[in-house]
Amino acid sequence: MPEIAVPPEETLSTVKGKILVIDDEADIRESLEALLSLEGYQVDLAANGAEGARKLGMRGYDLVLLDLMMPDRSGMDVLREVRDRDRETPIFMITAYGSVEAAVNALKLGANDYFPKPWDNDKLLIEIDRMISERRLLYENTHLKRALKQRYSFPNIIGKSDRMLKVLDLVAQVAPSRSTILITGETGTGKELIAKAIHAHSPRADFLFVPVNSGSLPQDLLESTLFGHVKGAFTSAVQSRKGYFEVANHGTIFFDEIGTIGPETQAKLLRVIQEKEFQPLGSNETIKVDVRILAATNDDLRKLVDEGKFRQDLYYRLNVINIALPPLRDRKEDIPALVDFFFTKYCRENEKFLDAGNRSLLHFQPEAMQILMDHSWPGNVRELENVVERAVVLAAESVVPLDVFPDHLLQASGIRTNRSDGGPLPPDASLFEIVADYERRVIVEHLEQTNWSQTEAAESLHIPLSTLNQKIKRLNIEIRRKSEASRAAEHGERRA
Repeated sequence: MPEIAVPPEETLSTVKGKILVIDDEADIRESLEALLSLEGYQVDLAANGAEGARKLGMRGYDLVLLDLMMPDRSGMDVLREVRDRDRETPIFMITAYGSVEAAVNALKLGANDYFPKPWDNDKLLIEIDRMISERRLLYENTHLKRALKQRYSFPNIIGKSDRMLKVLDLVAQVAPSRSTILITGETGTGKELIAKAIHAHSPRADFLFVPVNSGSLPQDLLESTLFGHVKGAFTSAVQSRKGYFEVANHGTIFFDEIGTIGPETQAKLLRVIQEKEFQPLGSNETIKVDVRILAATNDDLRKLVDEGKFRQDLYYRLNVINIALPPLRDRKEDIPALVDFFFTKYCRENEKFLDAGNRSLLHFQPEAMQILMDHSWPGNVRELENVVERAVVLAAESVVPLDVFPDHLLQASGIRTNRSDGGPLPPDASLFEIVADYERRVIVEHLEQTNWSQTEAAESLHIPLSTLNQKIKRLNIEIRRKSEASRAAEHGERRA
């Protein structure tokens, strides 16, 4: 299914749709603006083809009304330019020079309909409403299918960003095939999760998924692990053993960090891909297998090929279909959903902070969440998962403060972890430190004014007592005891 352009934000909220009118005649533009505005549409106007093309390039519209004959650029030229980059936005051609030939040519170039001047207002409005409604329904169905697929088909792959949705679309498309797939991406982006999703949604799902960490095994041991060996094949081979390829027959074998395997193993792997057979170490017997191969790497295999470190023929055999995973810094809109997912995962493991539905009650305070959104995440999703797991273990209440973060994350955000409470701010203090310092001083001032009564201080600050207590803990404010004189005075007042 082709990509459906996201409708402008206004079309999903307060107005019926956003329409661009491109016409060189001022009275035509004004009459269309009045007609469409009265029907609840938001209307933009362009006085010529160049202006119309520029506005179309700057933002999305639900529909375009385009004049065929304009002095600077014809409507046909604008139509061609728009359709070269956008096949989805509906375009209605309007012209005083109506002819069957012009209508046919416009429709061939991608126009959705054609209206001669003077047009029938009622018919025009009916067709505009129909077209926008159809487009919105198609958009909603497409994203509903994506959401259902994401929720029910890939439960451990979290992401609603466009880049991750495209990855999931590709996974769903290639999973049923027999093709070899190369999954690329930085460390921690979830390459093995993608490989498992491909296997789980393939006809091989009832057979084994066998992962091989290519980089952690010495080359001689890797060959024995992959292809097996017979008794006596080498000194420590006291008995025959099946290799992963034989174990994974009819299933899937996944090579993690494929770029680390040596030349001899590369040659044998190429033969398995081409001939679907191999020989165990020390044996003359050829074993036939039916195994789908998935591979992953955070290296640039093309560069390794150019450097003579990776076989070119093997590279092309592996790279039949490439799935490139985006780093977390390029899909930060997924961070809140990932945080919620990992909160629930580790709350269940630690049996703490769970609601009646067995979901996490934890959430980060706003300052902490902002740090997560601003961080560059060099370790990607794996680094985020570690941060959330640590937070679950250290959390004392449902609102998780930023002081549970590891030092490196705070320092990367410009927050010093060892500055003493109440000490002067350094000249290069971060915004977080400046805000926290001001907040600390205000709270301490109100506590002193109320003789360190947290209840009275909360009332004077117009915040709940629980919020004040959270801030006192986060800002390391030491609560002082009330003075003896004040306690005596209170005691006397109570006796009176």
